[in-house]
Amino acid sequence: MRPVNHVVERFIPSALVFSIVLTFIVAILALILTDTGPGDLVLFWGDGLAGLLAFMTQMALILLLGHILANTGPVRKLLAFLGRVPTTPLFAYVFVFVVAALASLITWGLGLVVGGLLAREVAYQGRERGMKLHFPMLVASGFAGFVVWHMGYSASGPLTAATEGSFLIEPLGGQPLPITETVFAPWNLIAAVVAIAVVALALFLVAPRAGDRITELAVDAREKNVDTEEEIVTPADRVDASRLPTLLVGLALVGYLVLHFSQGGTLTLDTVNWSFLALILLLVRNPFELIALTKNAASNVGEILLQFPLYAGILGMMSGTGLIQVFSDAFVSISNPVTFGLLAFLSAGLVNFFVPSGGGQFAVQGPIMLGAGAELGVDPAVTIMAVSYGDQWTNMIQPFWALPLLAIAGLKMRDILGYTTVVLVASGLVFAGTLLIVSL
Repeated sequence: MRPVNHVVERFIPSALVFSIVLTFIVAILALILTDTGPGDLVLFWGDGLAGLLAFMTQMALILLLGHILANTGPVRKLLAFLGRVPTTPLFAYVFVFVVAALASLITWGLGLVVGGLLAREVAYQGRERGMKLHFPMLVASGFAGFVVWHMGYSASGPLTAATEGSFLIEPLGGQPLPITETVFAPWNLIAAVVAIAVVALALFLVAPRAGDRITELAVDAREKNVDTEEEIVTPADRVDASRLPTLLVGLALVGYLVLHFSQGGTLTLDTVNWSFLALILLLVRNPFELIALTKNAASNVGEILLQFPLYAGILGMMSGTGLIQVFSDAFVSISNPVTFGLLAFLSAGLVNFFVPSGGGQFAVQGPIMLGAGAELGVDPAVTIMAVSYGDQWTNMIQPFWALPLLAIAGLKMRDILGYTTVVLVASGLVFAGTLLIVSL
């Protein structure tokens, strides 16, 4: 770990600078590998900046609602209870990862926030009991849970493929692809379990032992509960302090979701958001608490919103110049029906490094890979999950989605990247093996 950490600490910039550097790298590659001129390239970039605004709103809501949910009273009590579970340092690292992975399978926004909050809670309670816990390793374990998010409930690629009228419907032959064939396919569920087990073992093996340098959580660094108490003076204050408004809207949302699914509705990014909003409304005590939790959560959404247009610009350049087609064609040209899933996974992992938005990546790469897979006779479910696996895989070395968790933990990407690189290798073996097996 030390050589990797040394390199990372010296040469990896902030996530914002990282996105700016990637912008120029993609621009240079587009000029070299395509026949695009500088003027057209700038236009593709500028036009692309606003290309993901609707998706930005959906993703911001997932992150915002995940953070709010993780900070509601019942969930915080659950986290405090879970923080007391680990009894040894090695168990603590593995435990934080497994809980974060399960939360990420529910929704990626919740997984990121729970990973950061649980890492803090375990570190705090461990220190109180005399355990020596390496805090960057705990945070890395929390972020590592994100490596399975695209196999679960909030998987944007499979959900888009299951949504009538989405941009993936035409390359799918005009019919939605039910999530029972992707996320809930037995082979994907087995792969998720195996990936969690293998990554847990890898983290156990690389965790600091006796004699290694330990960086503990700072004494005053424990995140405090959000202050949700307000002085009640006026009749309006009494309404804001009443549970009734949030309870009624929460029940109405539950009613809508029940009707939606009972009448044949499917899971989409929007229904995922509304299901978690309904849960939040039922768990908070009153509007006062919800407003306070929202203000607290908003600070973790800001930096991501700032970077989204930059990545949308990168996406605009890659799409407009045909650079993403060049990347995909390079992999497809050397594939066959058995190896296509594996090579699509590697291609998606590469593209994700430049465009870390899962939905944004599917918007450009999804139709291309589905078309290529159809020519080779590959099951579209394998193609969808191959791109999904590649998207979640290289998140381990791409700082974009680590921002919320790192903000909660008060660390930088360079502090955890050595450990998440190990997660990249371990999970990659599982994903690649799965796609080869299901393609036979």
